[in-house]
Amino acid sequence: MKNKNYPLYETTVMKDFRDMTENVARKFPDRIAISYKKNPHDKETVGVTYVAARDFVRNLGTGLIALGCRDQHIALIGECSFEWICSYYALMAVGAVVVPIDKDLPADDIADILNAAACETVIYSAVIEAKIEGIKGKVPSLQTRLGMGEPKAGGALRLADVAAKGGELFENGDNSYYSYEIDADRLATIVFTSGTTGKGKGVMLSQNNILLDMTNGMYNFAISPKTINFLPPHHTFGSTVIFVGHYSQGSTIYISSGLRYIAQEIKDQQPTHLVLVPLFLEKLSAKIWASAEESGKVKILRLMIKVSNGLRKVDIDLRRQLFKSILVQLGGKLEMVISGGAALKQDIIDTFDAIGITVLNGYGITECAPLVSCNRNKYQKRGSVGLPIIDEQVKIKDPDANGEGEICVKGPNVMLGYYNDPQATAEAFDEEGYFRTGDFGKLDADGWIYITGRLKNLIILSNGKNVYPEEIEAKISQIPGVEEVVVYAGESRSQKNKEVIVAEIFPSLDGLAALGIQNAQAYFDSEIKKLNSRMVIYKAVNLVKIRGEEFSKNTSKKILRFCIDKSID
Repeated sequence: MKNKNYPLYETTVMKDFRDMTENVARKFPDRIAISYKKNPHDKETVGVTYVAARDFVRNLGTGLIALGCRDQHIALIGECSFEWICSYYALMAVGAVVVPIDKDLPADDIADILNAAACETVIYSAVIEAKIEGIKGKVPSLQTRLGMGEPKAGGALRLADVAAKGGELFENGDNSYYSYEIDADRLATIVFTSGTTGKGKGVMLSQNNILLDMTNGMYNFAISPKTINFLPPHHTFGSTVIFVGHYSQGSTIYISSGLRYIAQEIKDQQPTHLVLVPLFLEKLSAKIWASAEESGKVKILRLMIKVSNGLRKVDIDLRRQLFKSILVQLGGKLEMVISGGAALKQDIIDTFDAIGITVLNGYGITECAPLVSCNRNKYQKRGSVGLPIIDEQVKIKDPDANGEGEICVKGPNVMLGYYNDPQATAEAFDEEGYFRTGDFGKLDADGWIYITGRLKNLIILSNGKNVYPEEIEAKISQIPGVEEVVVYAGESRSQKNKEVIVAEIFPSLDGLAALGIQNAQAYFDSEIKKLNSRMVIYKAVNLVKIRGEEFSKNTSKKILRFCIDKSID
């Protein structure tokens, strides 16, 4: 969808992932592609050029072909690293189907996904080696284990050794990596969206889905020279926007050593732009105001912002000078932040804009690879998640009197379907072939998208994590004495930013009596605590509420969630 009101920046058209790595290596051979520290406390940073990265990907791909990995379903699990990124590129280039998995999932959930996706090989980092060792007998299809870094357990090959062997084969005339004809329209990756297990939906994406999402998306904003990756690699926000969009444009990607190092890394690495979930932006904003409070300069800061905004109305922009002391704490070169993965408050956007940092709020969903829309460098609208990317059609299904309805998307970035789930795939598309996002919103006269609510029950935390209530409800329902349960995000009247996952339970009085339970609250608090210990931390239930009557239901005997009082204080 093109619009004359915003600029179209130069971008790179990519035929496939192999073409992407080859093209950028030709354009920027000596530019640093990926940098990182072997140890968070190291002073020196390792820098890998685009040519060196291309060579490693090619060698790794050649080695993977020799191992018989072509056409296999291969799981990729671990923290973001140089080897994770190169594995992702190489697997795409050799025709494997990549299954990225959240390393923080419990071992049984990882096993469920490996089984659901019929994975024959797993590439994993040392941090989850114990989990992989523990599920060996639970995944019959699993034949090969490849370790990133230095695997300690026996039976796992080092990925670096596979790449070294591939390099030898290439030098001796093995051209299998380049001779393979890539079909960019076939299945390339299965992404189990955050919050699901192998029993849930696996989103099927092709190379064209991913590459065209970024090719068409990158026309609409100018990417500056350096960024830091703080995002988990298994999530499409990171693997597409950074590892494809930024990489293909020749931007240097520094790999963060972890959450605890964020503030220092931004200061030391001096990024020119960042890609963040709202939680990070909220923390950075809070730090700015907390520092002003500690130094007794809150009133001065507010006055400076007011004066600066006034000057900007007459085309005088002094933000980089007026707020230099704040910008220095953010590296001194930060100009732009792309935000996605959850809703972002307008006051956060306004704070950063006031000090000289443009925040581009966007909208994406895994099924759309994931970018659907985004605001632009020089053109934003308050409250909007931006214009749809080029060659994408967006419509509002069954709009009400206010023009609000379900946001539906059609375009080359929309998924192939859900893996081994034709019924769910059919239900996800309407009669005109539009993907039904499940999100509620509207379009203005210029085509800008505004999200006004959620049609699905999905809980989206401020850190971008997705929590599916039904998954937790299913587990809680197995606790003896539970008659009905609904899980939701609690709403605090006194603490607006407080995030609380609530499990509201209507107990079976007969069931509790049979168990000899007299204090239902204490009993369920204890049982939920046990359940939390078996789940990934962001899914943990924070509050248990006991109901005195059953939930309201419709004629189909389905619980009416919108009737539930979600207040927690």
